Amino acid sequence: MNKIVAKQALNPTVTRMEIEAPLIAKKAQPGQFIIVRPMEDSERIPLTISDYDAEKGTVTIVYQIVGGGTMQLNALNVGDYVQDFVGPLGKASQLDGLKKVAVVGGGVGCAIAYPVAKKLHELGAEVHSIVGFRNKDLVILQDEFNKVSNKLVTMTDDGSYGQKGLVTAALEELIQAGNQYDEVIAIGPLIMMKFVVGVTKKYNIKTKVSMNPVMVDGTGMCGGCRLTVGGQTKFACVDGPDFDGFEVDFDEAMKRGGMYKEFEQHEREENCNLLTKEAE
Repeated sequence: MNKIVAKQALNPTVTRMEIEAPLIAKKAQPGQFIIVRPMEDSERIPLTISDYDAEKGTVTIVYQIVGGGTMQLNALNVGDYVQDFVGPLGKASQLDGLKKVAVVGGGVGCAIAYPVAKKLHELGAEVHSIVGFRNKDLVILQDEFNKVSNKLVTMTDDGSYGQKGLVTAALEELIQAGNQYDEVIAIGPLIMMKFVVGVTKKYNIKTKVSMNPVMVDGTGMCGGCRLTVGGQTKFACVDGPDFDGFEVDFDEAMKRGGMYKEFEQHEREENCNLLTKEAE
């Protein structure tokens, strides 16, 4: 069991939690993930590592409250313990040798994009971060991105914060302004990453995407996270989560991801009723 040492609501549906996990903190790298089981009867929840501190022995996760498992996790508070906290899993992002990179994050995916931008900054790369949200109420990690970015562009769909528009428009504007990127790294909703790749293909800029489909065991045994990449079947938990964006079959990934929406809704309703009863 691992102790929760800090918890902060970043917006109404997204929470940041810092958990004691010294062995994981010593080995963690950007791009890797953990699997957490909040309670003994909880489902296994894969979450990308948002930050880590080897000296403090802590790992930070950021999660969106969308289903039963994340509702149970969010019911825990500082001083409580999560039942299981396993990792680091997956392959670390390959960032060495990059001199100038555009990191594109969308929504809660910005929590995954941040450690990548931070590591690139530590390696001495020039980092241009482009982050997008639906509106100002959902904006997260602005201060954190500011500290590790040579340039930060924040976009909102409705223009209520930063610039109005999509991250793809901001990326293309930077490219057309003469910025020559060694690589673009996109992390966020599948549809966002698909359209980012649509932009970078026009300019033949190498693009890496972080794929986070439904996972169960995190070891490649269950097959839940399978993807088609370059015409071959890959498993995000062991072969990724980073893949060449030009080779990912996004349409297939989006179709498979939509299969679980009704189940997630059912679990959310069940856990909402359960947590309400416990509160009473």
